[in-house]
Amino acid sequence: MNFVTLTSDIGHNDYLIGAIKAQLLQASNDLQLIDISHNIAPFNFPQASYVCRGAFKNFPEFTYHIILVNLFDKKPKNLLLAFHKNQYIFCADNGLLNMILEEKPDMVMGIKLDKAANKNTLYCTKVIAETIARLANGESIQKIGIPDVSFVEKNPLLPLESANFIEGQIIFIDNFENVVVNITKMQFEDQRQGRGFKIVFLRDEMINKISESYADVPEGEKLALFNSADYLEIAINKGNAAGLFGLKGYSDKASRSSAIMQNQLLYQTVKVYFE
Repeated sequence: MNFVTLTSDIGHNDYLIGAIKAQLLQASNDLQLIDISHNIAPFNFPQASYVCRGAFKNFPEFTYHIILVNLFDKKPKNLLLAFHKNQYIFCADNGLLNMILEEKPDMVMGIKLDKAANKNTLYCTKVIAETIARLANGESIQKIGIPDVSFVEKNPLLPLESANFIEGQIIFIDNFENVVVNITKMQFEDQRQGRGFKIVFLRDEMINKISESYADVPEGEKLALFNSADYLEIAINKGNAAGLFGLKGYSDKASRSSAIMQNQLLYQTVKVYFE
């Protein structure tokens, strides 16, 4: 049995996810299809990267990961097939790959698309499905596609670090409106070096301890913890942190737009001071 994960920004409002799964099962009936998420916000690469990173590391070696996010950032000539740490990753050539991995992939192949084809989502899925079938049948990855193809690279969204603080961006808001910041436990502890700290957001909201669970504080109180993906999370016990504080997920547009949009960064930023 071959595991295949699906991550997309498509949503569930029409037939497309079902049709994608049908394409995959037609190519091979020996696939176990697993949905990661189909609710990635359109064009939100930091969110997609966080979701994929958190999920992929839990799968066994040689799992096939299909990422259909911002598939048509530009007119596609190739799809990418990366092999990294014994995992296969399929995605568009749009810069998302190295944002997920946060490092150079071990191997990248270009999967050519037919120039004459109508390059819609289902056509791209069919190409991926046929490639998975070939790999599952034992064909070497080196014989599939264009080896060492050049591909678009975008810098991962990393926190800003200084001697006495680390500043992160909110990259995900979950179903409970807990907010996830792009600061890992390792980054936090490396920068902290045993010092005291205060986590500050919205100018005057402050947390000065790390909890182990939501129940560590009374109902309705704010807290900070490291979640199951080891990222800093701000929450309210049995409350909605994002809604109550007006916190928002990171927007690349806000980071490089007008002064009005720049003001939105206040609601996307969390700063940790060490003292």
